[in-house]
Amino acid sequence: MNFAFGKNGFTLLELIIVIIIVGILATVGLNQYNNIIEKGRAREARTNIGYMRKLTQEYYLKNSTLDGMALSYIGVGSSSSQLPSSCNNSNYYFRYGIGANYSSWLYLYGVRCTSGGKSPNAERAYNINIDYRLTTGATTWVCYYVDDTSVRCPF
Repeated sequence: MNFAFGKNGFTLLELIIVIIIVGILATVGLNQYNNIIEKGRAREARTNIGYMRKLTQEYYLKNSTLDGMALSYIGVGSSSSQLPSSCNNSNYYFRYGIGANYSSWLYLYGVRCTSGGKSPNAERAYNINIDYRLTTGATTWVCYYVDDTSVRCPF
């Protein structure tokens, strides 16, 4: 058997280049994965806000106004069967509420928890809300960062 060193295998420089490329690809892949996961969490919030909208509409149909409506009427509050109104519930990624309550329109929102919510918490809080006109049924969904309302959510 004749073993010739240096003729088979990879050089140290080639291995370092491959490791760097794999590291870059892993970083990009991890960021994309995190964005997809956060997008799913945002969709969960949209589903919950849609449910809140349904309960609001039921209240409006029964009372012909939104005056006197409380968060508990639309399933938001502190009991375990309600969506949380604060970020101290480890079962939810968002806290929910009513941003404005007028006689025929309102906006319902969910704010991503940065602490106290279900793990992992977000690095940056964002707000998903719906402007809902009960008389016409018109809805407008908006998602923006809490610390900079001019920046829309990437999802």
